[in-house]
Amino acid sequence: MDQSKFDVELKEYKRTKDSTMSPLVRARLDATYAALPEMSRERKVQRLRKAPYVAAAAVILGATVFTSGFISPVMEQSIKQIPLVGSLFSFIEADLGLRAAGEQGLSSKVNRSISHQDMKLEVTETVFDGTRAVYLLNVTAPNLKDGMFDTGAEVVKLSDAIENVTFSIDGKGQDDPGSLVTGGFFYSAGESHPNFLVFEEILKTPDHNSTGKIPDSFHAEVVVKLAGIDQAFKLDIPFQKATNNTIQLKPNAIQSNDGISFEVSEVNVTPVTTRLLYSVKLDGETSDKSIRAALFDDQGRQLTSLHGEGERKDNTLTFDARYASAQGQPKYFIIKPFVVKDHFAETVTDDQFIKGLEIKVDLPEKNK
Repeated sequence: MDQSKFDVELKEYKRTKDSTMSPLVRARLDATYAALPEMSRERKVQRLRKAPYVAAAAVILGATVFTSGFISPVMEQSIKQIPLVGSLFSFIEADLGLRAAGEQGLSSKVNRSISHQDMKLEVTETVFDGTRAVYLLNVTAPNLKDGMFDTGAEVVKLSDAIENVTFSIDGKGQDDPGSLVTGGFFYSAGESHPNFLVFEEILKTPDHNSTGKIPDSFHAEVVVKLAGIDQAFKLDIPFQKATNNTIQLKPNAIQSNDGISFEVSEVNVTPVTTRLLYSVKLDGETSDKSIRAALFDDQGRQLTSLHGEGERKDNTLTFDARYASAQGQPKYFIIKPFVVKDHFAETVTDDQFIKGLEIKVDLPEKNK
């Protein structure tokens, strides 16, 4: 029996005329395909897999989620001096789910900080919707200016200065049995807030099939290690579920064509995250294909893929995938399986979609 389990970071972002491609997306794609069993094990991301944040730091080199546009240096400096008003999440461009959380008041203000000598790490805001636990970390230090951190040996971007981060709930981290933590990543909050980092953890249940066992509130212990600093920073961060507006559907819809069977077994939607459980069964002639699913709303917008877990048993691939929720109130989703062709593709092209396997899932009217 060919059986293997693997973490899948599915990172696709639809390029539009209104926003530029974030370097975060390209980095996530790299991490995704480096993690799959059929890919080379020599990638840097794969070697650092046990420490997910270290892996993220290795590939997300100061990635920003803001579009820079064309602004003068004077205006740019002025923007940096404007104090933060409202939710910083509302400014995030590449993740519509987090931006919606900020705009709809679904983030929680917190005040957790720790200091060592002249350095201070402070968590100011969190978002938790039952699937994703996201927090904003503000770093203050005399050797940090405009997002550039002096380690004593070199000056690097703040995101590159993060050597390691651990995230645990009830004393259990990612690799511990029964842990709710499946992995995470981080990136810069953007050019207008260069000393802020966005950290994201994806939570799971032991069976990957239900969010029912994830508590509505919990405290996480986060330990951050920065380059050039002997002291590790430990923070106790509270998370409170921000919304109960969760749609849970079990369509159990199946489409088959050309030796491939595609089934969507569950769809969960919050204003922040859309979770999709699907499986792909291949026959002998197609078993070598690498197939994933893209998710579109009723406006034809492709939802940004975030993270997920996958399992292979014989010729069946089963995925538990998460996507950033679309803005507005979609009436339905269109789920399109596609053949992975380019490991670093920023978008999925029409010729990659597999004909005859498209599945439509209708959503209730008041789904948000």
